[in-house]
Amino acid sequence: MPKFDEKPRVFLEEFRVKNAPEDYGLDDETWDFKKFVKKFKIVVVRMDNFEMEFDLIGIQPAFANAFRRLMLSEVPSMAIEKVMIKNNTSIIQDEVLAHRLGLIPLKADPRLFEYKSEDTEGTEFNTLEFSLKVKCTNSKSQPKDSYRAEDLYENHSIYSSHMKWHPIGNQATVYKEADVGPVHKDILISKMRPGHEIDLQMIAVKGIGKDHAKFSPVATATYRLLPEVTLTREVCDSEATLLQSCFSPGVIGIDSKNRAYVKDARYDACSRNVYRYDTIKDSAILSRVRDHFIFNVESVGAIPPQIIFVEAVKILRDKCRSFLDELNKFS
Repeated sequence: MPKFDEKPRVFLEEFRVKNAPEDYGLDDETWDFKKFVKKFKIVVVRMDNFEMEFDLIGIQPAFANAFRRLMLSEVPSMAIEKVMIKNNTSIIQDEVLAHRLGLIPLKADPRLFEYKSEDTEGTEFNTLEFSLKVKCTNSKSQPKDSYRAEDLYENHSIYSSHMKWHPIGNQATVYKEADVGPVHKDILISKMRPGHEIDLQMIAVKGIGKDHAKFSPVATATYRLLPEVTLTREVCDSEATLLQSCFSPGVIGIDSKNRAYVKDARYDACSRNVYRYDTIKDSAILSRVRDHFIFNVESVGAIPPQIIFVEAVKILRDKCRSFLDELNKFS
């Protein structure tokens, strides 16, 4: 049996999941701030404008899940809330069309806008206005023997690029249309044929995913525990190839002497396929580190993923302060 360090682990056996013998669970540990500061780390693995993968190390599951839920449901964004339809002769019903428009992500930075209440008039500080007016017609220059919609019709596909921004008040001097319009210009809204027409006005406001999913700034925000794979003996030749096939690609490598080794266990799916084969089931120990969380945050494009996480931390901080203030009222 190989020796492990003091990290809290969950072992994945053939028919059960168990903690390490000396590990009684994170919930039983007393909170020690100095110990937490010493162990806690954030490691950014990869990041771009839309996606970020990072590790939260030395933290309890309750905090990790709190960050995930806050990113999904309480970090605000801008989205189309009201649609005033003047004319819609397309095949899409009014309510379905309004729903599709609401799900188009907008580039507008929600930190620059205020929340708008239901009973107040929209202003330049809390509202964005857009319009969509498109009519499908027959193309004047139709090539012979062509049945492609692109050749036969004009405006046969309505995209988010057809949306026009109408500044309110002083917005034109503060923002550019490229800064507040749709994140992507090629989002398909509707397909039309000659005689079909769409003419409508849209109002975008600030909101949170807890009220409606269209306000969620992330396409997904997930986490998982760090996998670990430990080989207990030497595995060679055909057994090494079989062992490699039991794990996700890139987890098990085979060296020049046809011996298996753990190449990178980070992206293992922990399927436990190794226990299906009697010849190699004793060659590996599968575990997960219980205080090491691998986060994946995919932004819809309005806010960079690293900013979304920072905003979630700020929201949790403010919630804690409000809670302490309420407790102090009774002390």
